Amino acid sequence: MLFQTPTQFAVLALVLLAGWFFGLASSSGGKKWKQRFRDEEAAHKAYRTEVATDLKTREARLHEVEVERDRLQKERTTATTATTTAAATAGAASTSHGGGFFGWGRDNLSRIRGIDPDLESVLNARGIKTYRSIEGLSEADERALEDDLRLRSGTIDHERWREQAAMLREGRDDDHGSRWG
Repeated sequence: MLFQTPTQFAVLALVLLAGWFFGLASSSGGKKWKQRFRDEEAAHKAYRTEVATDLKTREARLHEVEVERDRLQKERTTATTATTTAAATAGAASTSHGGGFFGWGRDNLSRIRGIDPDLESVLNARGIKTYRSIEGLSEADERALEDDLRLRSGTIDHERWREQAAMLREGRDDDHGSRWG
């Protein structure tokens, strides 16, 4: 066994007591740790202040951007309204010479279901170049066109060319796409 005599126990107690006194003498009394804690606390407070300032700056910038966005949106709606009015006026003026696809005096008739590019070429050769001209077909014109193009009787009415042309002319591409793909 390690400690068997009372002298050994007394020496052990003395060594432990000396170690305890030595530890107390060399200790700073917690001052070092308290100072480190205060330093860390001050650094954390400075960081929180910096983040709060940065956040306020970003919120102010975001507010400025939102105000600018709203102003531009208002201008765009005003410009769109003016453009729509001008387009309607130009559309009324251009009915005599066609208007249409990229200003070439014709529309892309192949977007109408039932008209492929070859049939579009034939229609263009016959003077049917715009959605408005398809909309304006009477029933007699439809029958004559179906006979000339060797289409089954009632094809134009069955595939609703006039309705599709009206949607495309009005710019309702989404409605047209959802109904006729």
